[in-house]
Amino acid sequence: MSLNVIDLIKGQLGPALVSQAASQFGESESGISKAIGGILPAVVGGLANNSDNPGVLDAITNASSSGILGNLIGGSSSSPVISTLLTSIFGDKISGIVNAIATYAGISNNSSSSLLNLVTGATVGSIGKYAADNNLDKSGISNLLGEQKGIVSSLLPAGLSLASLNLGSWFGGGSSTSHAEAAPKPEEPKIEVTRSTTAAGTNPDRNNNEGGGSIWKWLLPLLLLIAAGYFLWKQCEKKQTTTTTTTTDSTAAKTDTAATTTPADTSATTTPAAKTDENIDLNGVMLKGYKGGMEDQMITFLKSGNYKNAADDAALKDKWYDFDHVNFKMGSSTDLEAGSQGQLDNLVAILKAFPDAKIKIGGYTDKTGNEASNVKLSKARAEFIKGALAKAGVGAQVLEAEGYGSKFAKVDAKASDAERAADRKMAVRFAK
Repeated sequence: MSLNVIDLIKGQLGPALVSQAASQFGESESGISKAIGGILPAVVGGLANNSDNPGVLDAITNASSSGILGNLIGGSSSSPVISTLLTSIFGDKISGIVNAIATYAGISNNSSSSLLNLVTGATVGSIGKYAADNNLDKSGISNLLGEQKGIVSSLLPAGLSLASLNLGSWFGGGSSTSHAEAAPKPEEPKIEVTRSTTAAGTNPDRNNNEGGGSIWKWLLPLLLLIAAGYFLWKQCEKKQTTTTTTTTDSTAAKTDTAATTTPADTSATTTPAAKTDENIDLNGVMLKGYKGGMEDQMITFLKSGNYKNAADDAALKDKWYDFDHVNFKMGSSTDLEAGSQGQLDNLVAILKAFPDAKIKIGGYTDKTGNEASNVKLSKARAEFIKGALAKAGVGAQVLEAEGYGSKFAKVDAKASDAERAADRKMAVRFAK
């Protein structure tokens, strides 16, 4: 299921911003909120209609570093970048949009114009941040925008349509006009036009009730047939996707990594809520961790003597241990999520308890985004952990930090973010 970018943007346009905008523009909060509700789908529609426009893609790509999300009311309304972008996507339709929103929301044209800039800034900034966090290049951004074309019309609030915003030709928007605009001419009853393609024997002089009854005799079975065909098509598509994924996984299992075979990988795909912290015995010192988790597995391996008895690095390279808790904030290689430090401290304690042990750090990403950027990000994250361990006094035991990008990712790039999270991980293995 594709991402609805409107849901992505709503967080930037919450009650606090509505209240601030109402105060600054001298409007009611209800009017501001109503206007934003009409502008947002229109702006997303404008961007979707220009998904291949280089100027639009440049503006989104540069938005994440512009700081625009931090100053929406003060920055967007006067930003030449936003003004240029609006002209690029709407052209001479801007004034019509401003007037339509002002009338719909009961606010002034000046307030409507300022809100159009503000919402555009929030939209571009939010999509730009999402693209940066998920390593989307311009092609990925273009695809994301293109996916919005099918949902924009349905998200306009009651009382607004693409036609009323002078955008009726977009995405087949002409059919989304209001009842007043869609009223048929007296000499051409709408029911007659609807049935202009019926069987040759249809009598045009029948009344509406009789015509309405006859049309359902063939229309209802046709709709049921279409629904059945669609269901069968989706089932076939699902089977094909499953077959492709299975084949890919089988190939990946032959590559040089334990990220595809280690028991820790299996636990990474289970529900975190099912795991419970327990005391893991480290030579009499109790560490908080999961039974069967990273710490438990590493301590068991070291105590077994298998590390000491390993002849060389080749005997160790296929066994990786996934971190259960160490996670980075989206798109960052220096900011850890809350709760990550505890497991790093556990790893430090294990290395200090077994000073002869050496390790290697590995970073991994999912399949979305540019692969070169994925490798760079995963490498930077692995280096960050290596540096953190060095600061804790065990740096000499960390031989290498490597980033593999999406090389060993299993989940399809089109899967949900929650499903792809299993591929975004950090791991550690013993080395010599």
